[in-house]
Formats: sequence, structure tokens, C-alpha cells
Amino acid sequence: MLSQVPLLIAQAGGGHDSGVKHMAQISARMAYALMCATLAWGVMIATGWANKFSGRQGLRNTHMVLATMAITFGSLHAFAFTILQLDAFSFLKILVPFANGGLFRHALGILGLELMITIAVTAGLRKKIYYRKWLRLHQLAYLAVTITVVHSWFGAIANGNLSVLWLAGLTILIPTVTIAIARFLPPEWLVRLGMLEPEPGFEPEPDGAGGSALDISVDNERCHRYGICQAEAPGLFQLVDDERLRYERRPPPEQFAKARAAARACPMRAIELRERVR
Repeated sequence: MLSQVPLLIAQAGGGHDSGVKHMAQISARMAYALMCATLAWGVMIATGWANKFSGRQGLRNTHMVLATMAITFGSLHAFAFTILQLDAFSFLKILVPFANGGLFRHALGILGLELMITIAVTAGLRKKIYYRKWLRLHQLAYLAVTITVVHSWFGAIANGNLSVLWLAGLTILIPTVTIAIARFLPPEWLVRLGMLEPEPGFEPEPDGAGGSALDISVDNERCHRYGICQAEAPGLFQLVDDERLRYERRPPPEQFAKARAAARACPMRAIELRERVR
């Protein structure tokens, strides 16, 4: 009789656990898709590619909504493991990597989710943190997405769902990776690849040729001090401690490409470039 107790418990919890695991799978897939969309949309905002699709303030708000939804579904995925009737996870195990002998794939998911939550919290405190430190922390989103994707693939292999992730997951992942790589390519390369149109009056190369010069001006009414221009051209733009923006009004020819990238990336379109003849 005693030997039948584990079997009776397993039968009692089977239906419940099956539903919980199904919820965990759905929330994981939603988090995966939203995470990729958040990264891709964030890159498109930073590069200015998304300006044609939405209002300027809407760009930033959409990115934040996608990030919030990705974190919400990721948290739901983690929470589902605490309400299993059989082999339930303790809160310690879903908060601390390798707690109580946790698996490597679980640790990756925990680290990825915690990194994303940290980035989201500090995004709300951006104006209270020195910009360069905030930017380095925000750029950890690339690492968070990477280790979470690895977690997803290892989990799919372990649970026998690799075919689903192979088809849907790879379809979502490839454009995300392509956009992320393009984020770090020089503007001249993007023009040659047809991913970017050169600004009227300026050819991508050779920069500064033909005896022309470039003037930079910033509309202080439009500028919201997001600091994206500094990320694109730190030698030309700098946010100082009192939230003022300093910039080089007449950049040297070798900085023309970065000046154009900064103007293109500004979500408020506050940077204006003017060509003048020397």
C-alpha cells in the first residue's frame, strides 16, 4: 500500500502540473519574442531607422512597453515553477543561480531576467545616474538577451521542444541579430549596403573632401538630453553633470560621419547640420 503513495501523488498532481508547465512554455515563448522585439526596436530608435514608423515620443514609449511586457512574461515563466505540485522550485532557487544544485540552463535564465530587471529599474533613474555609467549598464541588455536566448535553446532541447524553437525562434532571432550587428557598423558601410540613405548634400566618403565644412547646431527646446548623440559621437557631444549638453559647433572633417550619425539617431530631431563652403 505504501508503495502506491508516490504513484497516487503523481496522478493527483499530473493534471495541475501539466497545466502549469503549459503556462510556463507559453510565457517563455512570449518573453522570447518580446525580448527580441525590444532589442530590435531599441536599436532602430538609437540609429534613427524607426523615425519613419512612429512619433518621436512614441518611439521611446513603445520600446519601454515592449521591455515591460518581456520582463512580465519572463517573470511569469519563472513564477510558474514555484506552483508546481511535484518538484516545485523554491523562491530561493528562482532568484539565486545554482541554488540547491540548480542546473546551468536555469542559472542562465535567472541571470538574464535579473539583468533585464536591473536595466529597466535604472532606466527610470537615468537622470539621477551619471550618463556614462548608465549607458554602460544599459548596454548590458545585449548580454542579457544573449544568455537568455541560450537558456531558451537549452530548455527547448531538455524538454523536447527544439523543433518549435528551431522554426519560430530562429525566425525571430535572425533579424534581431542582424539589426544588432548593423547597430555597430560605421555609417559608410550601411550606406554602401543600402541600409541607410546619405543625407542630402553630404556624400559618405571621402569625408571633408571638396573644400566643404560642417556646422552643428542644437535646438534646446527640442533636446531632451537623452544622450544618444553622445553615444554616437562622444568626441562631439557631451552631457555634463548639470544636464547641459556641450557640443563641437564646427567638427573636423574626420568627425563628419559621426556627426551625421548623431543627428540621425536623435529621437527629438534636435540636431541640425549645415554645409558651408570654406
